[in-house]
Amino acid sequence: MVDGEVLWTPPADVRERSRIGDYLGWLRRHRGLDLDDYEALWRWSVTDLDGFWRSIWDYFEVRAYAEPTVALADPAMPGARWFPGATLNYAEHVLRMPGIADDEPVVIAHSQTRAPVTLTAADLREQVRRVRAGLVRLGVGAGDRVAAYAPNIPETLVLMLATASLGAVFSSCAPEFGTRSVLDRWRQIAPTVLVAVDGYRYGEKPVDRRTELATIRAELPSVAHTVVIPYLARGDASEPDGGPVSGGAPGSAAGPGRVAGTSNWAELAAETGEPLSFAAVPFDHPLYVLYSSGTTGLPKPIVHGHGGILLEHLKMLALHHDLGPGDRFFWFTTTGWMMWNFLVSGPAVGAAIVLFDGNPAVRVEPGRPAEPDLGTLWRLAAETGTTYFGTSAPFLLACRKAGLRPAELVDLSAVRGVGSTGAPLPAEGFRWVYDEIGADLRLDSISGGTDVCTGFVGGVPLLPVRAGEISCRCLGARVEARSAGGDPVLGQLGELVITAPMPSMPVGFWNDPDGSRYREAYFDVYPGVWRHGDWITVSERGSCVITGRSDATLNRGGVRLGTAEFYSVVEGLPEVTDSLVVHLEDDEGGAGELLLFVVLAEGLELGPELTARINRELRTGLSPRHVPDGIHQVGAVPRTLSAKKLEVPVKKILTGVAVDSAAATGALANPESLAAFERLARQRTGAAPAGSA
Repeated sequence: MVDGEVLWTPPADVRERSRIGDYLGWLRRHRGLDLDDYEALWRWSVTDLDGFWRSIWDYFEVRAYAEPTVALADPAMPGARWFPGATLNYAEHVLRMPGIADDEPVVIAHSQTRAPVTLTAADLREQVRRVRAGLVRLGVGAGDRVAAYAPNIPETLVLMLATASLGAVFSSCAPEFGTRSVLDRWRQIAPTVLVAVDGYRYGEKPVDRRTELATIRAELPSVAHTVVIPYLARGDASEPDGGPVSGGAPGSAAGPGRVAGTSNWAELAAETGEPLSFAAVPFDHPLYVLYSSGTTGLPKPIVHGHGGILLEHLKMLALHHDLGPGDRFFWFTTTGWMMWNFLVSGPAVGAAIVLFDGNPAVRVEPGRPAEPDLGTLWRLAAETGTTYFGTSAPFLLACRKAGLRPAELVDLSAVRGVGSTGAPLPAEGFRWVYDEIGADLRLDSISGGTDVCTGFVGGVPLLPVRAGEISCRCLGARVEARSAGGDPVLGQLGELVITAPMPSMPVGFWNDPDGSRYREAYFDVYPGVWRHGDWITVSERGSCVITGRSDATLNRGGVRLGTAEFYSVVEGLPEVTDSLVVHLEDDEGGAGELLLFVVLAEGLELGPELTARINRELRTGLSPRHVPDGIHQVGAVPRTLSAKKLEVPVKKILTGVAVDSAAATGALANPESLAAFERLARQRTGAAPAGSA
């Protein structure tokens, strides 16, 4: 529940100590703008779009091969035209690494599959130079697609930057994705080069992906070349490593990581005399293709451009997260989540990045058996000197639930910022961070999406942190809440909309020549206004609360209820480890059914006493409308690979939709969890769901 208690206050000298303070000084000196506070800065940023985004371009000294005529030529949405005439390259700006010397670390990678890897700034540029030349040898040019079936390791970053340097288009899927989910994504973009790991370890469990790789290759006729990274085969720390990224010398067909009919990563990254150079591409030239979660229907192939991503990430990482030279930036993510793309832009603002591949809930150390341990990432932060620790709200809440006290476990004194996203973080989650990690750090709860590869709302050094609240609407993001009638509202729950364009809005969807799929996704409800699909409340002071997806609406007696507040109350009970709530509408216009599903601590069963207690907590903590019509115990809540709960697919299953039609199981962390909802659907109807066996 939101309570607004102030947990952190900006220091008196915040303008002297923060990057956004330096930016405000720059605006005063170079633009004649004397803005008193964050609210004034935000107002200017969303009204003078041309002036604001041009200031970002100039302040961060964006390198252009051809300068733009204006910042914003056409503000209409969809189709806003940003920086026409400009040519640049995203990869060049990441590899500038301002403030990082050639011999200083810029990538610090830890893995449960192999020994740690560190790349200096010089190492990273050298690896990108070699892989770029390797891609050229394979015939890759501007506009070609390069796909990576690879985890959060340095090779994936190197490949993305090398691809971008050529003006080719990058796309990644985490290797835990099932083949159907991978093919649903990559059939749409027809890649010509596929780079994949042979497998990986998750905790102590080895996961061989060669069979999946063979299936993907067979079903993608566009792929002319396949390159294998011998990650699992060469991953044992006792084996000699072949270099910081190379993965060892090329082997024979039977050697480590070798798959018949493929080449080896070391061959792609072989020594070459070709210099590192960058293709000058238009501002909106495709950089990479990200995808909607694909929990229902075919994933939307969201195309992001070089210039839009560059400007947005410069703004967000430096001005909102306060990252720069001397920082070590970590976010727990996989390559299948947009937070990976956000993380790897860190060097563009001078921050080194920390990568992790493995199970965050298992401790794996040489010479001792693996064991469940939520302290893994906190140990990583201490060992790597992480200054900004990013993760998901579910992870923070799981640590709280387990009684973890990270600051007593390890030395986290270097951490001055914590980021939380993926789901709303309730007030008790905020308090846990300040009680158990550090009282002086700044907690940034942020919300945005793959659609823009950033946050719409988040934190900023100039504003206090209040329990349960997102501190602000981000610079350049004209966020509003809309009532059911379409009017802007303050202090009331409404639809999250964006009423002015942002440069990182998609260039479009792949293979959507008339833009119809793009318009339908965001602009059908409010023409000319972006509808994001979240419930939001914007306060008079500009802080925000996200209360769940608007397409998972809970409507009781005409009152719209957010799902996040349910979870805050229910999962606050010690017996409940996870929960999910859905509302099934009544076709006859009645109240429908509100159903709550709970996962209980090991050994517990849902009985009348606990059911009554849950109902009582919801009634007193929220309102009588929040009391469900039924509570059911399940073994697990279905989640995507980025830990989001599947409210809408569960709702569809309970109304008779077949599991395969309701959810793309290959995109889920635990697809087996859907079986319980399918069984309940059968019980409710007395028959199997439509289309199921």
